Amino acid sequence: MPVGPTEMIIVLAIVVLLFGSTKLPQLARSVGEARRELSSSAEEP
Repeated sequence: MPVGPTEMIIVLAIVVLLFGSTKLPQLARSVGEARRELSSSAEEP
């Protein structure tokens, strides 16, 4: 089930409404760190 551009815009708007534009960079950093940690732990045997 692919996610289209309209759905991405709606999700982004909801995230901005929930967290506010001031917390958005911190949230993005946290998500990026979590993704890196998850993918590095998935590569380990």
